[in-house]
Amino acid sequence: MFKSLLQWLFNISLLGLAAPAASHTYFFGLTELSINPNNQHIEVIHQFTAHDIDNAIAEIRQITFSPAHPKYELIIREYLEQHFQLSQKNQPIALNWVGLEINKGKVIIYQEVEKQSILTGLVVKNDLLINTYAKQINIVNYQDNTISGSLTFTDSNRIVEIADKN
Repeated sequence: MFKSLLQWLFNISLLGLAAPAASHTYFFGLTELSINPNNQHIEVIHQFTAHDIDNAIAEIRQITFSPAHPKYELIIREYLEQHFQLSQKNQPIALNWVGLEINKGKVIIYQEVEKQSILTGLVVKNDLLINTYAKQINIVNYQDNTISGSLTFTDSNRIVEIADKN
């Protein structure tokens, strides 16, 4: 009887831990592309729900993955480099890794592109988390001296070019 009670309590505690994850019905990522007026570099800032990116990487790599992992930043960097890319005229554009921070349940990732001060004509590939979460929607907001706008990325729309609005 005591063993059954312990098993029941254990199962209830597991349900309590799983409930918040199960109730999470939207999957959303936000990226900002903007020109730094001081150095004319493109600054890239990504924001994702921390447990979404952690769970996706854990599933892909078949590992236990959290900020406590000794290679947390390196693994997220590798994942980001595979799933977020910029190009122009069929030439890839190198994104320099600046770093990441975790703040209030969000992973905020910083990158930059040197010697690039115009967003028009950039082709953006963004399938971050899309292979893991069918309902994932990624928004890329962009702004430079001449244009601004937003791009939406989903399972059926993973690559978009930033067009001149004129």
